[in-house]
Amino acid sequence: MSGGALAGRVAVVTGAARGVGAASARALSARGARLALLGLEPEELERVSARLPGQSAHWHVDVTDHEAMDAVAASVRERFGRVDVVVANAGVAAGGPFADSDPDVWRRVIEVNLIGSAVTARAFLPALLAQRGYLLQIASLAAIVPAPMMTAYCASKAGVEAYAHSLRAEVGHRGVGVGIGYLSWTDTDMVRGADENARLRESRRRLPWPAGKTYPLEPAVERLVKGIERRSTHVYGQWWLRGLQAARGALPVIVAEGGRREMRRFADRPAGPPTGLVGAGGAADERRRGDRRS
Repeated sequence: MSGGALAGRVAVVTGAARGVGAASARALSARGARLALLGLEPEELERVSARLPGQSAHWHVDVTDHEAMDAVAASVRERFGRVDVVVANAGVAAGGPFADSDPDVWRRVIEVNLIGSAVTARAFLPALLAQRGYLLQIASLAAIVPAPMMTAYCASKAGVEAYAHSLRAEVGHRGVGVGIGYLSWTDTDMVRGADENARLRESRRRLPWPAGKTYPLEPAVERLVKGIERRSTHVYGQWWLRGLQAARGALPVIVAEGGRREMRRFADRPAGPPTGLVGAGGAADERRRGDRRS
């Protein structure tokens, strides 16, 4: 897709109620795309949809629910007649030392970020094949750099990166493009929620420039959408992330050494209770799981 080619296309965005998802929807709509917004917060989705300049609709759905996602994919095709772009963005995060983590919260990060991405692709792949469309899988700096106190998030984002590479190899001959979007710390509810964890906040502030900085949302999303227009295999929300790819073989050793120093600093501090999913999106997911249990 060249510039302007998104006009009239149909784009599906998961996790569209806030953050990267909502901003991506706005940028895609501004380029003339019709938007299908998916997420767990119907009121927020409605607000995002109402503010888009172009045609849009929204669906309340958990991306880890196979049957529900299949039904939504059918409903999107019925509503719009086609699907050209899917942005698999839905994600949650939790932080803190692995030994002190809540096993259910740790598992949920993997379920939403990795399994939910695969469920999304499985539901919409027939429509993408029909249109020779494009899937952008949102990964993270965490896929490139394995950070302490982010074991679940790093594992999930490394997983979606590998999965997206594999999927690209499978569907490329059928005309479907698969790209991976990488973002560093970007100003979203998730990152602000992570900063409420004192250990994570302190460790992040000690990272070398430019890794410890929080970056504005809109420029990062603009890069992602330009990558969609170009059907790029790799899209970097911040310029310096591209350079890390060449060095990633050495990064685990470097991070492990730095991590040992950081964790020694926290060794004598009380661990505190396990924390849940961070940010407003994490809270929405917690409510969803609570409603299903009750």
